[in-house]
Amino acid sequence: MSTKSQQLIDLDLARGAHNYRPIDVVLHRAKGIHLWDVAGRRYTDMMSAYSTASLGHSHPKVLKALARQARQLDVTSRAFYNDQLPPWLDQLTALAGMDKALPMNTGAEAVETALKLARKWGETVKGIPRDRVEIIGCEGNFHGRTLALVSLSTEAQYRENFGPYLPGFKTVAFGDIDALAQAITPRTAAFIVEPIQGEAGIRLPPPGYLKRARELCRQHRVLFVVDEIQCGLSRTGRLFCFQHNDLDPDLLILGKALGGGVYPVSAVVGSAEVLGVLRPGDHGSTFGGNAIAAAVSRTALTLLSEPEFIDRVARLGDWALAHLKDALGQSPIVRDIRGQGLMMGIEVAPEVGARGLVDALKERGVLTKDTHEVVIRLAPPLIIRKKQLRRALDTVIDVVLSAAPPR
Repeated sequence: MSTKSQQLIDLDLARGAHNYRPIDVVLHRAKGIHLWDVAGRRYTDMMSAYSTASLGHSHPKVLKALARQARQLDVTSRAFYNDQLPPWLDQLTALAGMDKALPMNTGAEAVETALKLARKWGETVKGIPRDRVEIIGCEGNFHGRTLALVSLSTEAQYRENFGPYLPGFKTVAFGDIDALAQAITPRTAAFIVEPIQGEAGIRLPPPGYLKRARELCRQHRVLFVVDEIQCGLSRTGRLFCFQHNDLDPDLLILGKALGGGVYPVSAVVGSAEVLGVLRPGDHGSTFGGNAIAAAVSRTALTLLSEPEFIDRVARLGDWALAHLKDALGQSPIVRDIRGQGLMMGIEVAPEVGARGLVDALKERGVLTKDTHEVVIRLAPPLIIRKKQLRRALDTVIDVVLSAAPPR
């Protein structure tokens, strides 16, 4: 590691709160699928900032939209209308096949918004007694780190020392339809689920689970809320991940890639019945829906929703998963290889752990991050070419095959 890199890391550790454990690389520049550190070394990005950089880094059309709008009109708050937000609302709702959208900034804000909508809908429309609304989530979920969302989490570290927790939340086993059926009561307003759990280790539910969960929610008049902050917007080879199962969510939560990799943009999209419960003053955001955010996101949505683009992601993802399984399926340290589209994970034996493998990948010019200590996350920018992806995956394969098997 260069002296400059070490100095910057030391300054970060000295002056910043230790709420992350980054890979030991200090990045300075990015373009497309590549990242450069302060010493000028180039890396292939196989993480995409948790899907935020789905269009790659510094996409020229996104940057053009950002610069043009920043010169024209920036942030005026929602105290006034702006000329960028209405067409963005129209574009997003049309793509999702839904009635209304509510813009926010971060994914956690959007999830909080969805939970507030569900609670108010539960009381004012479903008729659940005041302050008695329940919302069901899944074990292993990651919806964010606010107090409400850690109250819904089952991850011990996310919860430890942050109590008392907010009431009204239940969790059930991810993929267990019987557990969900048993958890629903007359006071249940919503069920919130990630179609693919990203932070939990790229976990996919059993076939048919989401479809059956949707049917249960409809049967019991429970809102079906889908969190696609990581897995949405073409990441899995469909514009929205729920489309793989032919679902119709009541609320769809989006973020990360929605801002084109350069601006924080998130949204809750849904039916008029649910979003219509809000009155002026019920909820808001100073930056949510500002002109720059809307202009950038309009460009990102246009690029991400091109049919040829989405089809290419699907084909590339199918090839990549098959390539990994063919090369690593018999490895003594590999426990599972899973994913959909360009959202994949390699689970390794706990005795080996993923962090050391991720560090080794960095030394070989491939950047990604471990999750839950045993899973190597692989989610490159969706613009990656097949030969670039093959080169990166072959490096991953080589590093995994070179690792010592557990005793």
